[in-house]
Amino acid sequence: MSEPADPIWPGVTADTTPPASNGATPANGATPIPGPRPAPTDPPPRTVTPPRPESVSPVPTLDDLLADRPAPPTGPAKTGWRAAVGRATGGLIAPGPGPAELNHRLAVQSVQRSLRGPKTVVIVNPKGGAHKTTATLLLSATFGVHRGGYVLAWDNNETRGTLGWRATPARHTNTAVDLLRDLHRFDEIRSARVGDLDNYVRSQGDSQFDVLASDEDSASAASIDDAAFNRMHRTLSRFYRILCIDTGNNMRASNWQAAVDAADQLVIVSTIREDTSQSAAWLADALRATGRETLVENAVTVLAAPTRTPDAALRDRLHRHFGKLTRAVLDVPHDPALVAGGPVAYDALTPASRAAWLQVTAAVADGL
Repeated sequence: MSEPADPIWPGVTADTTPPASNGATPANGATPIPGPRPAPTDPPPRTVTPPRPESVSPVPTLDDLLADRPAPPTGPAKTGWRAAVGRATGGLIAPGPGPAELNHRLAVQSVQRSLRGPKTVVIVNPKGGAHKTTATLLLSATFGVHRGGYVLAWDNNETRGTLGWRATPARHTNTAVDLLRDLHRFDEIRSARVGDLDNYVRSQGDSQFDVLASDEDSASAASIDDAAFNRMHRTLSRFYRILCIDTGNNMRASNWQAAVDAADQLVIVSTIREDTSQSAAWLADALRATGRETLVENAVTVLAAPTRTPDAALRDRLHRHFGKLTRAVLDVPHDPALVAGGPVAYDALTPASRAAWLQVTAAVADGL
């Protein structure tokens, strides 16, 4: 049976069978003929973000709580016009300390810092008259005044030095030679007493330090060698927190070498003069040449003015030179109280001298 003609286009037979399509059902209820399936495609790559590790905060401890404390208040000024205002107003107006007083307080804090065991400070310059003995006494006095004692100034000259002559005398005339002879008395830790040392050292009163003099007997042939130094150093370190050691002028002496090897802090001292400063520079070269570079790098250099108006150009040269060699370079002024060469009285120094030596001592303490 023929298909009916298309009403619009006569003579053209219409195809009433719908075209097959993917998944379509053909006419006359025929079984669907599936069309071609599209080619499978790979899924787009997934960007996997790794999980962030959970940050675990450490459990705070007491040390953290203490470290987070605010700095204590500085308190009102104690010197200068600021302190005068506070006194005049009965404390109603109490200005805080100025820059100079704050600097002073910080230096005192450095000097008073806690130390991990006894410390040895060795003062050196192989030239006589370089200010070593004076520096030893004033470092010891500054430590003693601000730390409250347990400081020893020790003259480690192999024969005779002048530290004992520059100190306040004692009732006895015993020296390091006598202590060495009786050192066995202090070997027994349970029975040895610090008070027993009073028969060998010389108390310096309000300056709160002791002096151990070198041999003062002109007829004596006794000398201190490295073994003797080490024995005394080991014993004295049990009774003193800080030992300031004045050295002789012979760098080749075994006790000189032993003192340098025992040093926790080296102090290179020089007056602002060509001869003493050249000796100090030669000393630094010699120490570096013998493997003591670290000791020199951590050293403190002290430049003492020999007159009221020292050579400014030389001073600048020395600051440049030793500033590249050592950790700190500090100046101390000329002081009339030190000119005569007699016993050094800390209270007799000018305020400028005491302030300068406080800064020196603070720099030394920073290295301990």
